[in-house]
Amino acid sequence: MAKIIPASEVGRYIHDNDTLWIVSSGGGINDPYKILENIEKSYLENGHPRDLTLCHASGIGDKNGGGSDRFSHRGMTRKVIGSHWVWSPNISRMAANNELEAYTLPQGVMTQLARCIAGGKPGLISHVGLGTYLDPRIEGGKMNTCCKEDLSEVIQLRGQEWMFYKSFPIQVAIMRGTTADEDGNITFEHEGVVLEAVSAAQAAKNSGGIVIVQVKRLTKRGTMDPKMVKVPGILVDYIVVDPNQKQSSITDYEPSFTGEVRAPDEQKDAMPMGARKIVARRAAQELFPGAVVNLGFGIPDGVASVAGEEGISDNITLTVEQGVIGGVPAQGINFSFGHNPQAIIDETYQFDWYDGGGLDLTFLSFAEMDCEGNVNVSKFGGRVVGVGGFANISQNAKKVVFCATFSSSGLEIGVENGKLKILREGRFTKMRKQVEQISFSGKFARLKGQNVMFVTERAVFELRQEGVVLTEIAPGIDLEKDVLTLMDFRPIISDHLKRMDEAIFLNQPMGHFKNFD
Repeated sequence: MAKIIPASEVGRYIHDNDTLWIVSSGGGINDPYKILENIEKSYLENGHPRDLTLCHASGIGDKNGGGSDRFSHRGMTRKVIGSHWVWSPNISRMAANNELEAYTLPQGVMTQLARCIAGGKPGLISHVGLGTYLDPRIEGGKMNTCCKEDLSEVIQLRGQEWMFYKSFPIQVAIMRGTTADEDGNITFEHEGVVLEAVSAAQAAKNSGGIVIVQVKRLTKRGTMDPKMVKVPGILVDYIVVDPNQKQSSITDYEPSFTGEVRAPDEQKDAMPMGARKIVARRAAQELFPGAVVNLGFGIPDGVASVAGEEGISDNITLTVEQGVIGGVPAQGINFSFGHNPQAIIDETYQFDWYDGGGLDLTFLSFAEMDCEGNVNVSKFGGRVVGVGGFANISQNAKKVVFCATFSSSGLEIGVENGKLKILREGRFTKMRKQVEQISFSGKFARLKGQNVMFVTERAVFELRQEGVVLTEIAPGIDLEKDVLTLMDFRPIISDHLKRMDEAIFLNQPMGHFKNFD
């Protein structure tokens, strides 16, 4: 097969100053490990390729040297445009230290921008990012002081403001599939997600660039079901084979992620009682029959566990931004996957659906919120974290439920007889006078009339036209001592302030969903 090359030769096809687009997701998911490893090896041995621009739509890496950390060497990388940086801590530190130009664009914007580049369009017109750090009137997605160019601008169209994200050529697209035939057609049967593979491949080819794909195995020409081909051979230039390819950094192959088998509905152990479960339980009370839902990483993924414990999982549809619809989202490192999905679609189309308002509900984490209802998840303490799919999802879901503990670093709680006790307070409040970076704009949400809540283990707030309103506190909590004195701003206190449902704090099913059908 003429397109097959040894992994050791990959570096020959990457040139100095190239722009690379890597299709992958955090936790080593769909990570073209061998390709990236050998690009790094080429640089360390020969000093080339250097001065690269690196693009990734999702967070990539495994926190163990993979993903974009393969490019975290002085001189190797000049610029990174990526949605999320946590999985590649070395290159994140380089960004924080101004050792390269660091930009963060939203995950959905990146996937859709790849499609625009493929179609020869000047850029992407989107409302996503207005009023946030992505807005060029604020920070323009720049994460450090050495950024030299503007990747976006605000335009007027039909009497309305829009973000315009500019196209740029892609010299190399790098991705992973499962099987390649002799013509270079690629299937994804052992991958739990497809991501933006097609858009990135088309963008590179129509930019005059190349596409390099890593696969697990080869097959003869004419043996593939054409409906299974995700990246056609006309888009593929080179193929690297890695028979030891894993689904993620911790999973060799889990067939329930791909739909090959349906895993039995096992009765899993209930979440242990604690702050995370309390937040997830109160958040889950916002669910309703038939809701189409997105769950963010961290505390929000506990909502799926609560739904299972309460027996309502079959009455809602959970989705993951990487393209999974239905089933139960995986947790932790495998977060991009879902057990027993109903469908796995291209990530680009998932974000089209999200951006248009297809989500009824989303549950998202937050690191900070302020008196304007702004939320920060993307940069704090100088650390470059990135926004992932948060900007698309939070700005467009019909209802947003932000989930977090009230304080961080050392918080310890207890529950007794349906009441909450603060055993040790966290060192840092998340209720700030002003967030370090605006990842979600409270002003924009109020202009849209969006339904926004903030749920913590001891207090619940709503974003209303008049500002941030405290609506509920936990039983056992002192309003002044345990809430108000620990906030950097004073919220509006509802005239109908009430206690959170005591059932949330009892170590038994809540019984909140008896008529949930």
